[in-house]
Amino acid sequence: MSRSEGGDAAPGVVDGTGSDGAQRDGASRSLWRDGNFLTMWSGQALAQLGSQVTELAIPVLAVLLLQASELELGFLNAAGVAAFLVVGLPAGAWIDRMRKRHVMIWADAVRALALAALPLLWWLGALEMWHLYAVALVVGVATVFFDVSYQSIIPSLVRSEQIAEANGKLEATRELANIAGPAAGGWLVAALSAPFAILATVGTYVASFVALLLTRDDEEPRTADDRGPILREIGEGLRWVFGNPLLLRIVGTTASSNLFATVSFTLLPLFLLRELGLSPEAMGIIFSLGAIGGLAGAIATPHVVRRIGEARAIPASAIAFSAIACLLPLAATVPPIAFGLLVVQGFVSSFTVLVYNITQVTFRQRITPRRLLGRMNASVRFCVWGVMPIGALLAGALGTWLGVVPTMWIGAAGQLLAAAFVVIGPFWRMRQLPDAEPASGAGS
Repeated sequence: MSRSEGGDAAPGVVDGTGSDGAQRDGASRSLWRDGNFLTMWSGQALAQLGSQVTELAIPVLAVLLLQASELELGFLNAAGVAAFLVVGLPAGAWIDRMRKRHVMIWADAVRALALAALPLLWWLGALEMWHLYAVALVVGVATVFFDVSYQSIIPSLVRSEQIAEANGKLEATRELANIAGPAAGGWLVAALSAPFAILATVGTYVASFVALLLTRDDEEPRTADDRGPILREIGEGLRWVFGNPLLLRIVGTTASSNLFATVSFTLLPLFLLRELGLSPEAMGIIFSLGAIGGLAGAIATPHVVRRIGEARAIPASAIAFSAIACLLPLAATVPPIAFGLLVVQGFVSSFTVLVYNITQVTFRQRITPRRLLGRMNASVRFCVWGVMPIGALLAGALGTWLGVVPTMWIGAAGQLLAAAFVVIGPFWRMRQLPDAEPASGAGS
């Protein structure tokens, strides 16, 4: 399962300069020759790989070592994403007042320390489910601050005409991590046990911390006279998002898709490990093979956009990732070919989600003034990830009441309906999405 709002890179409509203030060499220069971008990219590549290991190791730890129930898995998943609902909006306003790279550095440190507590508690024989909830909550809060900053830092690292290239590279790297991470996580869980596999993620967050220390940016914090009351600034970000009809439709599809995808995703470890009887290694292989579709989607997006148009790529990809979700519960009805169906579902879902994400993220990056980047991204994340703790709790309740497989069907049906916001609308009549208005380019 791939969430519709994946890790987004950063928005921006103004020309970037190097962190030393010098104009970069020409628009045609590849980012593979930009040492500063590569420093940040290398740290993120490792962190993405590590996060995939933990995404598999923690549910395995909960299901196989702590014998978690459906309801407990619902609480665990809700704790991991609750921060987007609780602190997502004020985080955007605060981040717009700070150096985003510095926020990311502190977030990496907090995540590394929190995760390191789990293997220590397990080694001491004291690990309980409430420890997982607490660590998931702390890591979730740090991730809110990291992700909103991450989405907003690119304009201070690359030129505006390189933003789409940067998005493609970052998303392709994320998908490479999605391919290698689950398989590596499954192997580490089998070889070292789930708690110690989590130490691999701790190491990658430390590597990201160091890379960010070495990265340079040209961001200048907003001056005191450009700051208003926090509630007013939050409202400004929300008005920007909800005031754009196209962006509002995108948020509608993404939020409703994520709500029901979380219903499915929350119970996925129980579905794979108990209902289908798969091993953690097989679970990791399914995730890895499916994630190849994400890498293919990141590479194919420019070609898809050129062929059918930027605007039409959004509803077309939404139809595909919504419909393919039905293969997930269907696998329970045909055990002999369940493994193959799950791989196909993961591949097509990852491919189409990446086409959707890169296209819609680039659009919102392009139209947003620089001073609103943090608040815009926080407002979007509040809507599209804020529904996820609700979906996780709903999954726990429905799983306890109806069982795992019926709940998975409810999740699939909801995802099928989610595409309606962008399918019924103006996207089909357009080829290109609009650019920012000239006045927005100043970033002031």
